[in-house]
Amino acid sequence: MAAVHDNVVDAIGGTPLFRLARLGAGLGAPVYAKAEFLSIGGSVKDRAALSMVLAAEREGLLRPGGTIIEATSGNTGIGLAIVGRQRGYRVIAGVSDRSAAEKSDILRAYGAEVVTAATALPREDPAHLFNVVERLAAEIPGAWLANQYDNPANPDAHVRTTGPEIWEQTGGRITHFVAGVGTGGTISGTGGYLKQVSGGAVTVVGADPQSSLYGGGDGSPYFVESIGHFLHPETVEDRWPQAYREDVVDAFERVPDRESLLTARQLARTEGLLAGPSSGAAVAAALRVARRLGPDDLVVVLLPDSGRSYLSKVHSDDWMRQWGFLEEPGAETVRSLLDAAAPLVTVAADATVGEALEALCAVPGGVAPAVLARAARPYGVSATEVVGSVSRAVLESGLADGSAKPDGPLSALLGPALPTVGVGQSPAEVRAVLGDAHEAVLVLVDGRAAAVLHRGRFGV
Repeated sequence: MAAVHDNVVDAIGGTPLFRLARLGAGLGAPVYAKAEFLSIGGSVKDRAALSMVLAAEREGLLRPGGTIIEATSGNTGIGLAIVGRQRGYRVIAGVSDRSAAEKSDILRAYGAEVVTAATALPREDPAHLFNVVERLAAEIPGAWLANQYDNPANPDAHVRTTGPEIWEQTGGRITHFVAGVGTGGTISGTGGYLKQVSGGAVTVVGADPQSSLYGGGDGSPYFVESIGHFLHPETVEDRWPQAYREDVVDAFERVPDRESLLTARQLARTEGLLAGPSSGAAVAAALRVARRLGPDDLVVVLLPDSGRSYLSKVHSDDWMRQWGFLEEPGAETVRSLLDAAAPLVTVAADATVGEALEALCAVPGGVAPAVLARAARPYGVSATEVVGSVSRAVLESGLADGSAKPDGPLSALLGPALPTVGVGQSPAEVRAVLGDAHEAVLVLVDGRAAAVLHRGRFGV
């Protein structure tokens, strides 16, 4: 018989485990998924939201008629909106401009006010999302900033609920716990509890985007929302969340974006679990772990949120192709043209005119525009960090007529960023992007700049 609750808050948590019978077929150890997207608000963040609100009320930080404010990629804001509005609070969610649009729509549906701000900025920039919400909290009387990244009630929610649920559901048989690391609250609280109750026998594995700093990446942008740690190259102080306990995580599995996104799609199509991209990263990591184990082991992977919040992104074929994550076998695509593409030249946006010209002259032909990015990254230039382009002809003309100097900045000669196409798109789609206005396109593979193709390749 289905449970009966006095209100929706009582329905937070208590999510089921599903064995990944098809994706996990043939692996050494069974893999079970903790379906947090079946929580009332659609994500694991419901637990932290309730825990933080109750703690703030107990401590007198949140009073009747008050306002809850938080910076969020979407999920924590949704949880706070459900809990906060049900308890009579005004809720303001500061949402990253890179979050899926569906999340802001859901927040508004629950009665939250949405403020959108950038996160691809130096942490100290006044326009950064975190600074925007901090100003709002200071300006609005009776406001309380949830601050999930540093709030101890965040991991505590999982010590009290998620960890005990998993232990009970597996009858204490769990040997490995796999989860993504965003604020760090979920993996620290759940993993910490499982280690404690098992006498240290449970191994905790963090699933991390390949370029995220948590697992040892270069901090460059990635396309899996809600987990990982990005670092803008101009950030002065790199702050890690206080909710994250590094000592709890025994190892990391660093998962490339393509593997994460395609695994999320496989979850829906083979297991019937419509989950988000961070779930894809976690499952990809869990499958790797299970391949190294035996039948006496048991892996539990946490699926943080629903794929319904990402229908315009990871679960959209068009979006996946446009960013270079999806390629259909046998189709005529840009991939076949890469070998004949012009060499890709990338320079940092703060380079001088002379440095940019030297880079262009160093490649065969030297005719492709140079791609300007915020910084050079070991994992290549993310399309989200491309800020412009400049050709060799423009540089040489500027030096010849005296409008530029070799040691001068590129800004005066900087042209717009090249239009982009994904490696899995068709030549017809490329021609449409080129139109009449563009001489070349930037080809993306897995969301990163891979090559430049001139319009002549497409007969236009």
